[in-house]
Amino acid sequence: MKKKLLVLLLGVTMVLSFSLLTGCGSGGGDTEEAQPEADPVAECADLIDAIYVQEYTDDTYAQCEAAKAAWDALTDEQKEQVEGEEASPDYFGRDTGDASLDDPLNQDEIGENELLVVSFGTSFNDSRAKDIGGIEKALQEANPEWSVRRAFTAQIIINHIYARDGEKIDNVDQALQRAVDNGVKNLVVQPTHLMHGAEYDELVDTLETYKDKFETVKLAEPLLGTVGEDATVVNADKEAAAQAVIAEAVAVSDYDSLDAAAADGTAFVFLGHGTSHDAAVTYDQMQEQIKQLGFSNIFVGTVEGKPEDTAFPAVKKALEDAGYTKVILRPLMVVAGDHANNDMAGDEEGSWYYGMVNGGEFEVEGADEAVDTGAGLGADNVTCQIEGLGRIADIQKIYVQHTADAMAQ
Repeated sequence: MKKKLLVLLLGVTMVLSFSLLTGCGSGGGDTEEAQPEADPVAECADLIDAIYVQEYTDDTYAQCEAAKAAWDALTDEQKEQVEGEEASPDYFGRDTGDASLDDPLNQDEIGENELLVVSFGTSFNDSRAKDIGGIEKALQEANPEWSVRRAFTAQIIINHIYARDGEKIDNVDQALQRAVDNGVKNLVVQPTHLMHGAEYDELVDTLETYKDKFETVKLAEPLLGTVGEDATVVNADKEAAAQAVIAEAVAVSDYDSLDAAAADGTAFVFLGHGTSHDAAVTYDQMQEQIKQLGFSNIFVGTVEGKPEDTAFPAVKKALEDAGYTKVILRPLMVVAGDHANNDMAGDEEGSWYYGMVNGGEFEVEGADEAVDTGAGLGADNVTCQIEGLGRIADIQKIYVQHTADAMAQ
């Protein structure tokens, strides 16, 4: 009995010794090393970053579906931890409205005459339906014999919408190929872009490659029409757009008129995107147009601070110099999307709302250092109207007229 016990103990000792020498079977000889456990949070972030790109490939839809599947597999706690170069919990988690209320207008059976409405796009569902959809519906109503279809220029946004909501929106190449496949003969393209900027130029280049696919191809003007040489140049489109957005801003405010707002020390700031393109002068032209209309408490700013006089520090100083103590912020953008909700109305440092309320240093894009903008106005004196231009009926009429002008060429 003692001999058997001694043999058993020796056997156990040898096994333990071997295990220690070989790392418990994880590193000795030909045995494979143990692989670290996969991090599902990091994997989800990587998959989101992979579809945050402007280039479309044959794998794009599958990549979008993989990112959504990875997100759905996370716990609520894990979803809050998603962070990448572009990834965040808001990518899938933010509620931007009901996507089912939007019509992607990607149907076939187009017919011979197509009116293609090209927008930059937005992943904010409510704004997409009201602002972009509002323009599309107005164009369809005005042109019942034409089939209105949609295309977005921002693949990043197209991917976001498909990954999150399963809604497929054509990019410009897909929409044009759809028109070719459907036998469209006459194509009219109406961009919803604000101006003749970089997006418009890219659209012109893309259409050039398809011009021989149709009998006629016509490109309509963007919202604010031709640019002009300098800040003093205005036109009928800029006047109509200025009148429309000012009237709507006053209508949804607590004031009966601009004069009543001015008497209460309130100014309106219309915030555009801004651009380094030559068309940046358009923002100064809009400020000039507003001046010519006799409105002294309307200021034009830009998220990117281009041109420089539309950057936050410059606009805030102009407000103070004019003696205004209250501000209403409103987008000078076709859609109330990411820029309107975050860069304008966000409650974190870096947004115009935060800067107006709190003052202090403000980071201007491209500047070497932050600018001290002085004291803030306080939360009670700054409000935001998060509404895009596209939902305003008089703005829609400008697009309808531009389409009619293109058709009449």
